[in-house]
Amino acid sequence: MQIQHLTQTYRYEGIDLPVPPHLAEDAAGLRAYHATLYPAILNAQAIDAGISGAAHIIEYRRAVGTKG
Repeated sequence: MQIQHLTQTYRYEGIDLPVPPHLAEDAAGLRAYHATLYPAILNAQAIDAGISGAAHIIEYRRAVGTKG
């Protein structure tokens, strides 16, 4: 049996976002950091997209709805 360590990869609209080491364990801080790059992330859902290779993929998906 082997233990494989996974890295977390955050993705928005197909773009892999940077994860600064000091924010790697702080989900709220990381969301705020990513929102400085893409403001729509503040209203997006963080969805577990599964594992690809040695990475655990988390995608920010914008909520789709109607205004008004």
